[in-house]
Amino acid sequence: MKRKAQISRGQPLTGVRVLVGRARHQAGALSSELRELGATVLDIPFIEIRTPRSFKALDFALRNLAEYDWLILTSANGVEAMWERLSRLRLTKNNLKHLRVAAIGPATKKAIEQRGVKVDVVPKEYVAESVVRSLRRRVNGKRVLLVRAKVARDVIPRELRNAGAHVDVVEAYETVVPASSRTRLQSALQNAERRPHVVTFTSSSTVRNFVALLGAQTTNLDGIQLASIGPVTSSTLRELGLRADISARKFTIPGLVEAIVRFKSGQRSSTV
Repeated sequence: MKRKAQISRGQPLTGVRVLVGRARHQAGALSSELRELGATVLDIPFIEIRTPRSFKALDFALRNLAEYDWLILTSANGVEAMWERLSRLRLTKNNLKHLRVAAIGPATKKAIEQRGVKVDVVPKEYVAESVVRSLRRRVNGKRVLLVRAKVARDVIPRELRNAGAHVDVVEAYETVVPASSRTRLQSALQNAERRPHVVTFTSSSTVRNFVALLGAQTTNLDGIQLASIGPVTSSTLRELGLRADISARKFTIPGLVEAIVRFKSGQRSSTV
């Protein structure tokens, strides 16, 4: 009776163990939302954010911002890294005031606006293809600066160049596999009392790194649902031989949480 009462009072994830694999400094929002809904959260980062080997290309672009018409940022990590370089170069938001700015999603938009810069475009869907659709008719003959991770999909620069834009791509950070997570992850999967019911994936990088951390243990996922934040992440799961059991309808952290609740609530109702 106590468990049913908890669920009815707004804790639909009571008794559900969820593994959150976001980078350590970003896990808070997802983890706290899940805990508020009753979940037991295990934080084991699948991804670590590092500075690139060289800031030469990024610094050159930032010193020459006056030559650009558009700035595109695809993650909050990219925003943070870019503003750190702006500060080191003694540049300010005023150096960006002539630019039209595009953000791939609400978290990126928020990170930009917190720094006092207006965002002109946020696509309806928070994926690269939607960014292209939003900008294709606006960039012919324009110079575009795309600030992103070292390893990223080439959809945006390729398609915008096809639309007539002059696109410069610069790396602001890189993502790596956190070696310290390997033992913790494998141990959690082998411990019946800690083994997660759900594993969350918030980017293709988290999927690839999860597989790298597991190694030969990728077959040890029976009974675990894999939850994806969006279609690109789901596609990467399938490419690597995994399932996308839970998929967010809105490609955001709240959307991912909502999808997990919806899935688990459906499971419970089907067993009543």
